[in-house]
Amino acid sequence: MKKPLVGIVMGSKSDLPIMAEAAEMLESFGIPFEITIASAHRTPERAAEYSTTASKRGLQVIIAGAGGAAHLPGVIASMTTLPIIGVPIKSSNSIDGWDSILSILQMPAGIPVATVALNGAQNAAILAAQIIAHCDERVAGKLKEFKKTLKKKVEQNVKELEKIDYKQFLKKS
Repeated sequence: MKKPLVGIVMGSKSDLPIMAEAAEMLESFGIPFEITIASAHRTPERAAEYSTTASKRGLQVIIAGAGGAAHLPGVIASMTTLPIIGVPIKSSNSIDGWDSILSILQMPAGIPVATVALNGAQNAAILAAQIIAHCDERVAGKLKEFKKTLKKKVEQNVKELEKIDYKQFLKKS
């Protein structure tokens, strides 16, 4: 197996259904990754060890997902020079996800964390792939193909819409 280029880390096992979407997307691009749990609050030593050794292990990007107070992405960013992509997760104790979003988004100066949408692990993986593609032509090619499939889907939807009587969807007074 190839050496991981992306680290996927989450605050707890309950985050796995969302973070698995990042893993699936990275697999589709052929990008090797590692995946683990490190809580900023319950296992701060583990989070520190993960962060401070990531670059030595060959990681180029870290995707960090967390719910609730969501400090994990910022804690990791404070201990490494690698780009960090934060995934706010709507957890069971969440304030409709806003606590997670704002905790990751509102980082202090000097500790940047790129933040994707609530439960946006798929976009986090695409962003990680775009960072890696800057220096990896194989990944760049896979990203170009991925973007072409997005375009084809929209074009197909346009063709389907042209066959539908859209008036049936209008509200009737």
